[in-house]
Amino acid sequence: MTASGALESPAASRPLPSAAAFAHRLRRGLAMKEDPSTAAYDRIMRRLGISIGIAGVIFGFVELPQIAEQGRYAPAWWTVLAVVLAFGWYPVIAVVSAVSGPRATRFVCGCAAVGFLGALASIPFGLEMHTVDSTTVWLYRVAPVAVTAAVLAWPTRLTVTYLLVACTSAAAATVYTVTAATPQNVGENFLRAAGLAALCVWCGTAATGAAARVDRESAIASRRAAAQAAAQARDRERARFAALIHDAVLSTLLEASRAGTASDVLQRQAERTLEQLDEYRGDERDPDLLDARSAVLFLRAAVHEINPSIRFATRTWPGYDDLRMPVHSASTIAAALTEAVRNSLRHAAVPGREVRRTVTATVSAGSIRIAFSDDGAGFDLAAVSADRLGISMSILGRMRQLAGGSAFVESQLGEGTTVTLVWGGDGSR
Repeated sequence: MTASGALESPAASRPLPSAAAFAHRLRRGLAMKEDPSTAAYDRIMRRLGISIGIAGVIFGFVELPQIAEQGRYAPAWWTVLAVVLAFGWYPVIAVVSAVSGPRATRFVCGCAAVGFLGALASIPFGLEMHTVDSTTVWLYRVAPVAVTAAVLAWPTRLTVTYLLVACTSAAAATVYTVTAATPQNVGENFLRAAGLAALCVWCGTAATGAAARVDRESAIASRRAAAQAAAQARDRERARFAALIHDAVLSTLLEASRAGTASDVLQRQAERTLEQLDEYRGDERDPDLLDARSAVLFLRAAVHEINPSIRFATRTWPGYDDLRMPVHSASTIAAALTEAVRNSLRHAAVPGREVRRTVTATVSAGSIRIAFSDDGAGFDLAAVSADRLGISMSILGRMRQLAGGSAFVESQLGEGTTVTLVWGGDGSR
C-alpha cells in the first residue's frame, strides 16, 4: 500500500449532504484555529457550554407558568423583552459550544450573563412597585443559571463580582416588585440565590481549573521527554566523537611514536583517521534533531508513560538512518499518539476480555509512520459527536498543523480502532 493510499479514509470518499457538509467544514475550520496544547480545557469548555445551554432552555420552559402569571402585571412588550434577555442566549450557547471553540463559547456566555442584568434593569420600565403578588419575581430564580454562564465567560474574580451584583440586583428586584416584602424575606432570598450561585461557581471553576492543569502537565511531560531525547542524542554524539578520538586519533599517534619510521600500515591508518575526521566535521548534526533511534525511543517513552504494558514494535526500511526529526515534530506526534492511547484506555474496554493494544513504528528514509491499534469496542466514525475533541483536535488537528504531518482514524463497532500518524520531513505523504 502506498503512503498516499494509506492516508485516504474510506469515509472521505462518501459525499455529504449539503447541511452536514457545511457543519463539517465549520467544525474543521474552527478547530484549526484552536491551540492543541489546550485540548482538555477546550473539551470541558465545550461540554459545559452545551450543558448550560440546554439547562437554560429547560429552565425557561419550567418558568413559563410564573412568567405568564406575573406577566399580567406588566405590558406584553416587557414580558417578551425580559424573556429574550434572560433566556434567549442559552440555545445559542448550546449550538455555538457544539460547533465552535472556547473563544466563541466565552463570548456568548458573557452575552447571556449581561442579558440577565439587562432584564433586571428593565423591571422598573415594565412593572409598577409592589404589584406582584408572590414571594419573588420570576427573574430572581434565573440568577444561578446566569452566574453559571459567567463562570465560562470570565475569570474567577470577575465572576465572583458578577455573582454579588446579580444576586443583590435580584433581591432588590424582589423588594421593588413584591407586595409584602420583609427584610427577613429579602435576606433569605439573597442568601439562597448567592449560595446556589456560589456552588455553581465552585463546580465550574474546579472543572475548568482541573482541565487547565491537565493541559499544563501534558505540556510539561512533553517538554521533559523532548529534552531527554535531545540530551540522549547529544550524549550519543559525544560518545561517537570520544570513540573516534580514542580509536583512531590516539591509536594513530601512539603507533607513530612507537614505529619511529614511516610504514605503509601507519600511512594507511593516518589517512583513514583523517578521512573519519573530515566525515565527522562535514556531518551537519543538530542536537535538536532526532535520528531514527532517538525518535523511536522518544515515542516509546511517551506511550509507556501512559501504560507500560502496551506493546511497541519497530520496523525499518532501507535508508532509515537518514531520518532527522525535529524535537518539536516528535513532541507533536507524541502528544497525538498519547491522546489516542488515552482514548483507547477510556473507551475501548470490552467486558469479559482483555483488550490488546499495539503501537507499530515504521521508519524509512526521511519519514516515520506510527500506527496505534486496539481490538476493543470500536465506534462508528459517522456517529462521533462534535465535542469529541480527543479525535478532531488532539489527534487529527495536531497532525494537520504539523508541517509534513497527517493522520487518519479507522474504526468499526466491535472490531477495534486504528489511529495512524505519518510524518515526512519533506512534507510529502
